[in-house]
Amino acid sequence: MPDPNGFLRYDRRLPARRPVPVRIMDWREVYPPAGEELIREQATRCMDCGIPFCHDGCPLGNRIPDWNDLVRTGNWDAAVESLHATNNFPEFTGRLCPAPCEAACVLGLGGQQPVTIKQVEVEIADAAVARGGLRPRPAPAPTGKSVAVVGSGPAGLAAAQQLARAGHAVTVYERDDALGGLLRYGIPDFKLEKHHVDGRVAQIEAEGVRFRTGVNVGVDVTAEQLRAEHDAVLLACGALAGRDTPETPGRALRGVHQAMAHLVAANRVVAAAGAGRPAAAALADGTPIDAAGKHVVIIGGGDTAADCLGVAHRQGAAGVHQLDLYPEPPTGRDAGRDPWPTWPWVLRDYPAHEEGGERVFAVAVQEFVDDGTGQVKAVRIAEVTVEKRDGRRIVTALPGTERELPADLVLLAIGFEGTEEQPLLRQLGVTRNARGAVDARPDWRTAADGVFVAGDMHRGASLIVWAIAEGRAAAAAIHAYLGGVGTLPAPVDPARQPLAAR
Repeated sequence: MPDPNGFLRYDRRLPARRPVPVRIMDWREVYPPAGEELIREQATRCMDCGIPFCHDGCPLGNRIPDWNDLVRTGNWDAAVESLHATNNFPEFTGRLCPAPCEAACVLGLGGQQPVTIKQVEVEIADAAVARGGLRPRPAPAPTGKSVAVVGSGPAGLAAAQQLARAGHAVTVYERDDALGGLLRYGIPDFKLEKHHVDGRVAQIEAEGVRFRTGVNVGVDVTAEQLRAEHDAVLLACGALAGRDTPETPGRALRGVHQAMAHLVAANRVVAAAGAGRPAAAALADGTPIDAAGKHVVIIGGGDTAADCLGVAHRQGAAGVHQLDLYPEPPTGRDAGRDPWPTWPWVLRDYPAHEEGGERVFAVAVQEFVDDGTGQVKAVRIAEVTVEKRDGRRIVTALPGTERELPADLVLLAIGFEGTEEQPLLRQLGVTRNARGAVDARPDWRTAADGVFVAGDMHRGASLIVWAIAEGRAAAAAIHAYLGGVGTLPAPVDPARQPLAAR
């Protein structure tokens, strides 16, 4: 039973980040291990609240009070088992998820600071590795059924692991040269060092999953071939179509790029260095995309923008401005707008923000300014107001507020428009909806029989915890479709949405 007085005895505390002057000199993770004493103290803050709304905040349905109390009492092995019962990859979510579970913590209802759920989670995940490694759990007997998983991001990997443990023969197809999807080349190492991905891939491979990298399904392998070789197919290709701003004057100038292009190039440099190979930050065609010595402007206020900010610091940018279309959010929850336990609109300071750069709110780019040679030299911005009318966003520039910011490199981090249009979809007869995503029936099937979809490809760009939850749920549906014995956990259905005020 949890300690009902723990939150009265202990305040919320997180481990100190590595010092800024030290961490911007390398690509290692920002947070050092918390230490057992701190984590046990923080787990003790999880009170016996009766109805743990954190379960609803987390689409995986993580048994948060259970493993908090197991950590409090020092029962780490049982905590590891409890955490893995609902989450295939807690080492990923504990580092990357923004923790909607914490926003739904019952302590927030009384004005208290929530339990450090995310930090406890990552310490349990790391303890699993330290206390014996990620032991494979292969199926006792094969079912004779075969499943193709297209995409090796968190949704695809979660589904592959669930299906393999149920006895199905699973092959994961990845068009990149390494596994992990956005975890591999989209997330900087200072947030997720790649040995965490490698360790989990090794476990899944030991459980019988076959991986094929460098295979662009729909090009190198046709949909017809895929269907002929497998009894079911899961599409988990993500939502990588970046939102653009083609109507803005100067968009075609050199030096104006999608944010993911910059992140992928930087991650490839770090990966090459770790393997002892020289590499330069460049696009696929060889165009340099390095922030070193440049004035950088990042357009966007979310996670991707913050990732670009941290990368620019480590590459040695001369200066960085991060532009946000919306006004500066409040520092605390506005209960009238976002009542507990919903996800609140508040000012979020990422570690990259304490490393430098300037944030500018309530502005929009009016023009990318040419230096006369076709290279961007500045962005012209104006202060704006934003309102919604009939579900549409109306952005109005305020006269007389225009000014220029120097810019040698501009990165567009303004969101994603869904999954990419690709030959595979046309070959399967599957279309994207108005949001650029692929619709799923209640059993996770697409319009093509035997073809399922999960993760960002179905939901649109979302949180890693939703990707894992959808991967697990789609695996359960595929298992049932194949006539598997028993049932697999299905934490969400295709219509499930985050907690929201209505």
